[in-house]
Amino acid sequence: MLKTEKKVFWFIVGSQHLYGPEALKQVEDQAKAMTESLKNEADLPYPLEYKALVTTAEEIKEVMKEANYRDEVAGIVTWMHTFSPAKLWIPGTKLLQKPLLHLATQYHKEIPWDSIDMDFMNLNQSAHGDREYGFLNARLRLNNKIVVGHYKDSEVHKEVSDWMLSAIGFVESQNIKVARFGDNMRNVGVTEGDKVEAAIQFGWTVDYFGIGDLVAEMENVTEKEIQATYDECTSLYEMDHGDNDPDFFKEHVKEQIKIEIGLRKFLEAGGYTAFTTNFEDLHGMKQLPGMAVQRLNAEGYGFAGEGDWKTAALDRLLKVMANNVSTGFMEDYTYNMTKGNEYIVQSHMLEVDPTLAATKPRVVVNPLGIGDKEDPARLVFDGKAGEGLTVSMLDMGTHYRLMINTFTAETPTEPAPKLPVARVIWKPNPDFKTSIKKWIEAGGGHHTVATLALSLDIILDWARLVDIETVVID
Repeated sequence: MLKTEKKVFWFIVGSQHLYGPEALKQVEDQAKAMTESLKNEADLPYPLEYKALVTTAEEIKEVMKEANYRDEVAGIVTWMHTFSPAKLWIPGTKLLQKPLLHLATQYHKEIPWDSIDMDFMNLNQSAHGDREYGFLNARLRLNNKIVVGHYKDSEVHKEVSDWMLSAIGFVESQNIKVARFGDNMRNVGVTEGDKVEAAIQFGWTVDYFGIGDLVAEMENVTEKEIQATYDECTSLYEMDHGDNDPDFFKEHVKEQIKIEIGLRKFLEAGGYTAFTTNFEDLHGMKQLPGMAVQRLNAEGYGFAGEGDWKTAALDRLLKVMANNVSTGFMEDYTYNMTKGNEYIVQSHMLEVDPTLAATKPRVVVNPLGIGDKEDPARLVFDGKAGEGLTVSMLDMGTHYRLMINTFTAETPTEPAPKLPVARVIWKPNPDFKTSIKKWIEAGGGHHTVATLALSLDIILDWARLVDIETVVID
């Protein structure tokens, strides 16, 4: 389901007409060669296309307007090959509504001291142009990205690649639609938020639906559809009957599949890319959605429990940026406080994202001591190891705040035979005590999105693009 439109980035080189046609032809040739080099050598996550050499305010304005209205264009990369007077960029840059990266580079890597003359100096003066252009962007208070270094360097390739993921997040954020089945969990503060401000600042659409709307869709699911998905599950997962009668087990797994198919059809019909559920609002449902949610997570849908629409949207956002690799909804549950081996156990009642699984998921059916419904089926597994970060979004009343904490995840080694949910273990940075204290002081929520696929810089670049206050604990 992680469907996004095919995206490209445009490469635009700046100069001025005073250099004359011969010099400008050389500028354009070098810009095209640079674009091809980046496309072939940088392993960029999205295509980079040479777009234009611009030397006048009108040319700059037209290319920026075109970028705005071409849906496939996710952002602009600019290079000041020579000296491009900054006033030329004001009209077009003010119009631009897509992310902008200023690549502070040059065509040659070393100064050719044996042949350098004033013609070479006049043509190859990116150091001059960068500062003029940089002043303009600073004056306009742009949240643009600046990458410095020779365009063939691997460090530059990595920074440009990471920025592309941030830019994709910014663009795709405008397409996030969250379906809320029921309201927020009663009396919980951190899951609340200003939906109008979220629409303005992040582009998110958040719509409420009664649980009956989902139940009505589920009634249209056929036994043939359910059986086909059940057969698929038997090939993907270990079917762990435990102490359950096989028919009881199968019946309860099929009920989750019915929920899954109904949910998917409902979300697809409305163009929704994320959703929430609430165990306090299950009228007409036999089970709280568990395995149903997990399998939709694996497809790329964003999710959060207890009506937490902010985290559901954030989950979808980070999944898009990470291409749905090792990224999902998470919740702080309990601590291990043994000196020298402190860590946090992350889990949820049911809905732990399988993209974080290190072990083959098992399908189990166990009672759920909340919600007062049937025993739900769920996927149980142990989480992956690796370096990651967890992200939480808070509504502080006057503004939104993004919380980020880096961590080291470890795959659990001790068995937990009586724990019928997936588990993820991590050790937060800089240390257990400091991390938890600072997280609580800043109001960090218990619902987060964890990722082992995205770097801190990628998240920070997105945060700058949407102009959100950010607190980092690392």
